[in-house]
This record gives sequence, structure tokens and C-alpha cells, in this order.
Amino acid sequence: MLNHTASHQDNLNWIDHEFATLALGDQRRHHRVKLLMTQLAQQPAASLPLACGEAADLKAAYRLFDNEAVSAQALLQPHLQSTVQRMQQHSVVLAVQDTTALNYAKHFCTEGLGPIVNRRSSRGYFLHTTFALSPGGVPLGCLAAHTFNRSEKKFGTRQPSRVRNHEPLAQKESQRWLESLRACEAVAAQCPRTRIVNVADREADIYELFAQALKHQQVQLLIRVQHNRQVAGEPQRLWPHLERQPEAGTLCVEVPRRGGQPARTARLSVRFCAVKVSAPCLKEGQPALALWAIEARELHPPRGARAILWRLLTTLPVAVAAQAMEYIGWYARRWQIEVLHKVLKSGCNVEGRQLQTRERLDRALMLALVVAWRVMHLTQTAREQPRQPATVEFSELEIKVLCCRFSSACASELTLEKAVHWIARLGGFLGRKSDGHPGPITLWRGLRRLNDLTEALALLQNVGNV
Repeated sequence: MLNHTASHQDNLNWIDHEFATLALGDQRRHHRVKLLMTQLAQQPAASLPLACGEAADLKAAYRLFDNEAVSAQALLQPHLQSTVQRMQQHSVVLAVQDTTALNYAKHFCTEGLGPIVNRRSSRGYFLHTTFALSPGGVPLGCLAAHTFNRSEKKFGTRQPSRVRNHEPLAQKESQRWLESLRACEAVAAQCPRTRIVNVADREADIYELFAQALKHQQVQLLIRVQHNRQVAGEPQRLWPHLERQPEAGTLCVEVPRRGGQPARTARLSVRFCAVKVSAPCLKEGQPALALWAIEARELHPPRGARAILWRLLTTLPVAVAAQAMEYIGWYARRWQIEVLHKVLKSGCNVEGRQLQTRERLDRALMLALVVAWRVMHLTQTAREQPRQPATVEFSELEIKVLCCRFSSACASELTLEKAVHWIARLGGFLGRKSDGHPGPITLWRGLRRLNDLTEALALLQNVGNV
């Protein structure tokens, strides 16, 4: 991959496909977005001056991010449409939603930021993403992404709970969980043969979210329980009610490395039942919600590790143990959105972008989201379709560099799996038997080195042709 227009014309066809429906009202803007995407995809973590290379390209990038006629959502919209097209090829799609904080505490001159943690010196804002996955974990793309600030006036003040709880949901940050559900409902009509399951962690355990899903039933919900709610018609609450259910079976799930704990395979005991969950006391008079509850409890956690205990509420019917186990597996895919946010911050360096306003940061952020998805897509596709030819994803020159660096094998026989392994080795992946598959972090590091090697080879070829 090269940092000039000719390279964009020759390869990186995925950018042309992903931004085919870009509608900014000017072909020059379309060309600039695709060229900038090429530069950012080649060096995801690089600063804008380094990624752009030339002063003219850097100036054009700043003009694009400063252009009030170009909205952040307009930049992301073609990727959203491409995501829907990929969803149409699957019978089930998991739409995982979560929030991450973007920290710009050192960017003193950036306007439009607010507090993000319990320190007045913290500055930044929040990104809420809905990320589409196949049940097997293949990243299909972003379905929705929006940013929000916390109020400077309210931050750090201790409102009485009775005041806070009586505020309309539309005025709370919790509204973002319903907005994600509505975004899924909006695309459901375009995917009539696809079941969309909105998946979220405990913060999304909100009465209004379940009520909304049951009202329309276009999109199903699978939410981890935070509140030990009252079960209608039962003397006990949800958690002890679940514990009283007979064990339906056991299953094993892969637990990724986290918090200093190595990755492991966890054996879970499964229980489930149909429940009617009563409305919270502050919503007295609202009807009970007919849902299904699932409990997955780790039987023998390793020493020093916290045992897994997932209590899930869902609008999906759970008639047999196999369904409960399938839905637990779907929930286990939720961690991939955390990987997306990690790639966005570490791999794409979005918190290192030095732009003067939040609006400019938003425009850069939407492009970075597409790059982060691309890195994750390459990582997972190499696992799911290992025998696919490398030419589907990489240019002829890139494949030539990889073969020169790692093997004398014929470039036309190089598979996607082998190419991704080699690129990850450029990024520090050792490739030992115990290492498993490379992850997105080593992959984006390797892509950066591959870009440098490819550019060097192209320059040498140009010199030889002079």
C-alpha cells in the first residue's frame, strides 16, 4: 500500500466497495475521503501528518474534518449500508451495543469536551456503538454509532435518587440503549430473512428497553441482568427463582484473557425458565413483562479467577436446553465490541488525534471506526475462511513483499490464513503452537510494517525503471 493516488487506484478495492454509496454532494470530497481512508488503513496508529505524508494531503484532510457541510454520520453512512448488505447473507445477526469513554485530557485547546470520570481534570466524551456480528463471531460492521457529552453542571453533584429516578428517560444517558434498539428496528425491514438479536451488558437492564422490544418484536433482546427484579406471582425475586430451577445441562465457553488472567475454557451449569418480571416500584401500574431467564454459572473456576455468573433476560423463546446454550454462546460474543473499542483506541489512536473541536474529532472517529472494523474483519475471516486466496484482500505488491520476507512460495498459492499470520508476525506475533490465532492488535501493527516494506519495494522498482 502506498501513500499516493496511484496506489489507491491499483488496490484497496475494499474501500471503493465500502464507500460506494458515499453522498457528500461533491465528487472531489468523495475522492478525498477514499484517499484519506487509504492512508489511514495503511497506518492506523500514525498521526495525521505521518499518515498523509505530503503537506497538500494533510491540508486537505484538515479541510475535510473542518467542513461543516460534511457530517460525521454522512461519512459513516455508506459503511452502515454495506453492513446491512452483509447482514442479509445471514439468518441470525448479533447486534452488540456498548459505550466507551474517549479521553482527551491532554488536549487543552479542543472545544466541546466534557468530564468523563470522577475527576474534574478529565476531559473527553463518549462513543456508543452497535456492532453487527455473525453468531460465529465474524464482524459484519457498525450498525450505529453516536457520541455524547456529560453535563458540566450535573457532573460531580449528588442528586437525590428520587429526583434522578423521576427524570424522563429521554433526558438520561440510558436513552442510548433504546436508540440502539431503534436503529436495529430501522434496518430490520431491509433484512426480512434475518433475525436480529440486540445484545448488551448489565447497564442495559432497563424496563423501558424490554417493553419497547416486546411492543414491536422486530428485534430480539439478550441482556445480562443487573437488577434482582421481582417475579410476578412468585414470593422470591429473579435470582433465587433461577437458582431453584433444575440444571438443564452444562456447556463450555472460551473466556478471553482479561485483567491479568489468562484465557481459559469455562464449564458452565445452565438453568432457564419463563418469567413475568414485575415493573419497578417507580413505574407502578405498568404491566409485568413476559420474558425468559437464563443462568450460566461456572462450576470450577481456576484459583484466583472470579467465577463466571451470567444471568440473562431475553425476548427469545427458550423452550429447550439447546436454545439456552445457544443464547449463552451468543452473549459470549459480546466481548468483541470491547475488542473493537480497544482497536479503535490503541490500533487507530483516536485519542491521539489533535483537532480543535469535538465536531472535527467526530468526523475522524467515524472513519477510524471503519478501519477498526476492517482490522477485526481480516482477523476473523482468516480464521473462518482460511483457504481463501490472499489476493481477495491484499494487493499483488503486498503479497510479493510477504513472500520475499517469509517464503519463496508462489504468490498465487498464498492463502488468506497464511498471509494474515505473516502480517501478524511483522507485528510481533510469534506463531508458536501454543499461541493460537493472531489477534487484531498484532495484525494492525503488522499492517503498518507491511505498508513501509511495500512502499520501499515500489520505490526500488521505480528507480529500476528510470
